Amino acid sequence: MNVRISFDPAERQLDVIHGFLASSYWSPGIPRETVARALEHSIAASAFDGDAQIGLARVVTDRATMAYLADVFVLEAWRGRGVARAMIEALHAHPELQGLRRWLLFTRDMHTVYERLGWERAPHPERLMLRDNPGVYA
Repeated sequence: MNVRISFDPAERQLDVIHGFLASSYWSPGIPRETVARALEHSIAASAFDGDAQIGLARVVTDRATMAYLADVFVLEAWRGRGVARAMIEALHAHPELQGLRRWLLFTRDMHTVYERLGWERAPHPERLMLRDNPGVYA
């Protein structure tokens, strides 16, 4: 397997991305149009094995002070091979994401993956506020 990371929006395979996200635990039922709009306004690293898209990681950012890492996934057949690591490292190195004061993410079960990439659990979770609307795609 020779994984290639691309930031080129023209290479993204929206059907693959939407198919995964619409069945994920964090965005079940998300409309295809919403995925397309989210990608349009983000910096996204896409992982490819040949011409097949096998993963995605996107960042929502102001490109000056903060970034929110979202929608990180690797299709099941390619998991455990360092694909997520490659996408996140590519985002960490992206020229428009340098000098940021803070990066954020939410994860249910991948804490150790992110910790190996220099992330840490929030030191003051009591400061975190959230306005959540989990049924928005229903």
